[in-house]
Amino acid sequence: MSDLGDWFRSIPFITRYWFAGSIVIPLIGELGLIHPYYFALWPEAFLHRFQIWRPITATFYFPVGPKTGFLYLVNLYFLYQYSTRLETGAFDGRPADYMFMLLFNWICIVITGLIMDMQLLMIPLIMSVLYVWAQLNRDMIVSFWFGTRFKACYLPWVILGFNYIIGGSVINELVPLAAK
Repeated sequence: MSDLGDWFRSIPFITRYWFAGSIVIPLIGELGLIHPYYFALWPEAFLHRFQIWRPITATFYFPVGPKTGFLYLVNLYFLYQYSTRLETGAFDGRPADYMFMLLFNWICIVITGLIMDMQLLMIPLIMSVLYVWAQLNRDMIVSFWFGTRFKACYLPWVILGFNYIIGGSVINELVPLAAK
């Protein structure tokens, strides 16, 4: 257990709490402590019933189940990898700048989510971070599934195509690209 604690404490500050929230909030919903309905971004509830927590919880919540578990784990991996890389790379020593970038991306995604009636914002925010990392490291060669290698600038588009092939929604990948 000490190894897990050491690993968790080694994650950069902002990524650590974002990662933890992305595990705790779905766990609360899955255990039934709070009904998952209250985590989703419903424009009616947010705009007319003043349920101001909804954009925040919609960013952390993902409905984990037998059909969505793999997608959830892949996105947690993307969150950990690319947020850590940005926080310790391009934004090293500048946590306020990184937080401002995340806040700006989040606001753009919330506005788009309200307009497009998107209830869950976890994947779009993770994809926005991945997109920023890919653009800052555009000439780096990255590997994807089964050893496929290409430049980092194509990674968001490869992920979009991969999700389309496996039958997922490509909206979650397009929203952060459009926000940029």
